[in-house]
Amino acid sequence: MSNTLTHTCRLWNLYGPAETTVDCTFHLFNNTTETESFPIGRPLSNDQNLVLDQFLQSVSINQEGELFVGGMGVFAGYLGRDDLTAKALIEIDGQLFYRTGDLVKMDNNGLLHYQGRRDHQVKLHGQRIELGEIERCLLNIPSISACVVMKWNDDYLVAYIQSSHVNEEQLRQHSQSHLPPHMIPSIFIILDKLPLNQNGKLDRKLLPSTHLASMHLTNSIELLLPTNDIEVSIHRIWCDIFKQNQISTDTNIFTIGGHSLLMMQLFHRYKIEFHLETNALSISNLFQHPTIIHHAQLIQQSINTTHTLDNIPWSSLHIVLARASFAQERIYLDEQIRFSSNKTTTNNMYVIPLLYRISYMNAHIPITRLHHAFQSVITKHNILRTALYLDTNGNIIQHCLDANIILNDDVKTYGLAVVNIHNDGHGHMNEVIVEILNQADLFDLSKGRVIRCHILRHCHQSQDNISYKNDDLLTEDDHILISIHHAMFDGASTSIFLRDLSLAYQSDDSLSADDNSLNYMDYSVHEHIMDMSSSRKFWHSQLERYNIECSLSLPVDRQRSSTNRQRSGLASIAEINFDNELCTSFLNYASSHHLTYFQLGLSIFYVFLFKLTHGQTDLCISSINANRYRSELVDMIGMFVSTLPYRVELDLHWSFDEVVKYVQEKCLSILEHSHYPLQHILDDNRSSQSNVSFLEIIFDFITVSKDVEHSYLNDA
Repeated sequence: MSNTLTHTCRLWNLYGPAETTVDCTFHLFNNTTETESFPIGRPLSNDQNLVLDQFLQSVSINQEGELFVGGMGVFAGYLGRDDLTAKALIEIDGQLFYRTGDLVKMDNNGLLHYQGRRDHQVKLHGQRIELGEIERCLLNIPSISACVVMKWNDDYLVAYIQSSHVNEEQLRQHSQSHLPPHMIPSIFIILDKLPLNQNGKLDRKLLPSTHLASMHLTNSIELLLPTNDIEVSIHRIWCDIFKQNQISTDTNIFTIGGHSLLMMQLFHRYKIEFHLETNALSISNLFQHPTIIHHAQLIQQSINTTHTLDNIPWSSLHIVLARASFAQERIYLDEQIRFSSNKTTTNNMYVIPLLYRISYMNAHIPITRLHHAFQSVITKHNILRTALYLDTNGNIIQHCLDANIILNDDVKTYGLAVVNIHNDGHGHMNEVIVEILNQADLFDLSKGRVIRCHILRHCHQSQDNISYKNDDLLTEDDHILISIHHAMFDGASTSIFLRDLSLAYQSDDSLSADDNSLNYMDYSVHEHIMDMSSSRKFWHSQLERYNIECSLSLPVDRQRSSTNRQRSGLASIAEINFDNELCTSFLNYASSHHLTYFQLGLSIFYVFLFKLTHGQTDLCISSINANRYRSELVDMIGMFVSTLPYRVELDLHWSFDEVVKYVQEKCLSILEHSHYPLQHILDDNRSSQSNVSFLEIIFDFITVSKDVEHSYLNDA
């Protein structure tokens, strides 16, 4: 159409919601330069456009954000609906702006490009999905006149289809042919007509309920029920993990949110449920055959070919004193000996900082109530009030301190420190944060001072005086800085901590704790008495004939530090951003090949190292494992992470698909032995941490869940 019209007239693109009085941006179409992307343009002369993130902060050029429109055309509000008006109109710097809900990007020329609706872009199992893309795919089926796709309960996609001549099998086959697995709806609901409101728009409230909990999750049309005792037991375990009443036994676990950590939990639950010996079942086989039917067949084969044993679940030992875990020992020695002797420029090498900015959705938080919630979490999770010290025999000991005594007597350790900051911008705020994290007395492991909370509040300064806010209220743009020692806390602990902090704050009461539940000290004891002989053999075979003191031949731009005394403990950061197209390709490749993002990212990193080293095929680096290998450890705060060597021996003739398959198998084999401590691996190879080459290069793939990224204390 543009090719025809532009010969006889000029073509303008006008954009604007009704709430901005018809139009608020304009753009003259250029058919010679704008062949792929058609901008919505610039603001009209009486309008102002802002592109902001979820915290109402301006985004960078070419970064996606929500469009806010201000100016003469902005409406005054919805008649008789003050609640909707309050959500739609936001005051920014004294001016009212309409929150459009539309996602846009601004290019280098100042032109806005429409990206879709904010409420149509969702995150599912860590993957960002544009619901409109799924809808457009389904609308390509001729017999469908309308459709809408929604995310249900943060876990599944549901497609509502308007058609009288299509069935679910056709819909699923079409989706499987045109969409990556993570974008295929779990449920298809076919309607004669989608419900509309008085304005002729879709009324989502009138869409029929999915009743997903009473339905089945399946990759086919027919619900396949368990046919034998083993399938019944596996089906019960899956339903428990995914919080469902029914899951078809032919369902591929990766299409309903399965990942490597969850598969590890299944692996250990199977061993307990069916009393299997350690080597009777392969986690690699579970990955390659990811349905209930196949898992049942693998377990039946294991039962037929091996003897079973009593693999009892770990239980609470009701103790307050025990040897530190292997992970704690490694951190303690690193911090107390290696880094303290180096005279590093920072005092706290092993601090995990959690920084949260108070948004308008969480404004007006009473500090007193937050303090009580903070103490309630410390009371429930005794690892957050545990001391770590060296005894007279040279053993590193952990000692759980009594909650009633420490929370009442030691306000400095477990209280909330309030820091008032002059309103001098983000630069001064960053300086204050660095100063806090570098305080020499921030932690004291020997006294159980392992967690601190600082309230960073802005104060406003005039020429005559400084005015402070209500002493007990946090408001928008204040910050909460929680500092936790890494010996007691890892990345996976963050979501558990924030969940319990939110629960304690909302209930304004203490959290319930089960005295018989397993805690971190129990885990440490069980870990020390585990039989690790098979893992010792595994790691010996992994590093056999490899010189772990020989560094990779990398084109470094500065001299390597040969001893620990030359290492500062600090790092430089190089940030590389990937565009949406590359990210989408990465996600789609992982989904179609049933890979975790970690496995695909690690494969790419090995190829990168192969090129950097000019064709070196024997590559050994280190990587991080969550190491929560038993179901009892999933909901526990503590330090479980293990750092392990990942050695690959590549073949020059392999395709990238073959490299990926090889790396995936390597990762799966390591998962079964990830509990073997790094210090044991070094001892077995008669090496010390200071001269091990694989620790010079480390790979990690971090996925931040929305619960960690955004935490809501108030019911907002």
